[in-house]
Amino acid sequence: MEIDIRPMAAGDLEASAELEAMCFSTPWSLQAFRDSLDKPDIYMFYVAYMEGKLAAQAGLILSFDEADVTNVAVRPEYRKKGAASELLAELMKAGSLRGVRNYSLEVRAGNLPAIALYEKLGFKTEGLRKGFYREPVEDALIMWKRS
Repeated sequence: MEIDIRPMAAGDLEASAELEAMCFSTPWSLQAFRDSLDKPDIYMFYVAYMEGKLAAQAGLILSFDEADVTNVAVRPEYRKKGAASELLAELMKAGSLRGVRNYSLEVRAGNLPAIALYEKLGFKTEGLRKGFYREPVEDALIMWKRS
């Protein structure tokens, strides 16, 4: 199945907010995504389309030579079909072109499929944030991919 990956644009905002709400108990709002597009020196979001539908999205919050991976969301019917791994690889490639050398993220400790994906991409667990997530409350693993 072909995956079309590109930077998020204004035309992607509504579908991105819908996907976010589908995947997370505390999703980013449409306005938060809109605001992120207005601050390209701080935020980078990419989208992946499959079969003409928004299949996945992911973003970076940039800080000098580091970036925090945020908002990795995949539509349920496109999970385990390569959308997330290809999207994250492209997003990190674009981040590297902007000078990012090290990437961090938080992931629910019980989200084993996501942890496996991040490990496949070279991330390693380096810490734990107790009670980081709400609805339901769960610890977060802190993972890093360092150059």
